[in-house]
Amino acid sequence: MLKLNRRTLAGWMLAGLMALPFTATAGETLQRITDFKVLKVGMSADQPPMTTLNRRGGVMGYDVDLAQAMAAAMRVQLDIKLIPFGDLLDALEKGEVDMVISNLSITPERAEQAYFAGPYMMSGKSILTTDKVLAEATTSDTFNTGDVRLAAVKNGTSATFVTENIPEATLILVDNTNLGIQKVLNGDADAMLADLAVCKLAVLRNLGTGLVTLPEPLTLEPIGIAVSRDDPQLQNLVEKYLDSYAKTGALNKLRDKWFENADWVTELP
Repeated sequence: MLKLNRRTLAGWMLAGLMALPFTATAGETLQRITDFKVLKVGMSADQPPMTTLNRRGGVMGYDVDLAQAMAAAMRVQLDIKLIPFGDLLDALEKGEVDMVISNLSITPERAEQAYFAGPYMMSGKSILTTDKVLAEATTSDTFNTGDVRLAAVKNGTSATFVTENIPEATLILVDNTNLGIQKVLNGDADAMLADLAVCKLAVLRNLGTGLVTLPEPLTLEPIGIAVSRDDPQLQNLVEKYLDSYAKTGALNKLRDKWFENADWVTELP
């Protein structure tokens, strides 16, 4: 259980921009948040720059700043729960967390498990590889052969994309992106399918190893905040917060901080 200081740069900036009165009639989840004065947010902490561990063992990233802003606007403490990506929505359904903010793309299948507020940004899939031929691909057809071994995080949209769009490729499921990157480096996988930001960061952190990624993503995916489907009051509150962050330009500032400025990379382990 990690207790985070909300007064980070992005945290208090967003909280200051967002001063909505906390007057919603509480549903079960919202009531729990207000009663205990704690907002429990699930994250995987292995998806930089959205959510990742720093060299001191803390959690940082775009989604961390956004979670801090949510907690500050609600005037409660933030409690980040580190959970494997594939288990995040199950934890939400069980009430172990109040919401999930972890680079979670909105899909019809996931919408059966949770309500998605947003989207608050757009992402896309790319390929991380050391193979020059694969790196020059412009469509997924290049990978659609049994000779190509593709790593992807289990229970994620990357694995689903491989199954649905590259069915002839050999799919290798991994628990997190770091393991997938290592399989590519070791030659145990020809490539890894992951978000473009993850692939770009892997290239920057492994200079001289031959890692490359696509210049443009293969897909575009909306990223949202998952909350309980049974608490419309909390759904409405989160939607209003996101709408205000977008209108005030706070989300753009977060994107600049985590996607356009590479200073934070030095904080990685």
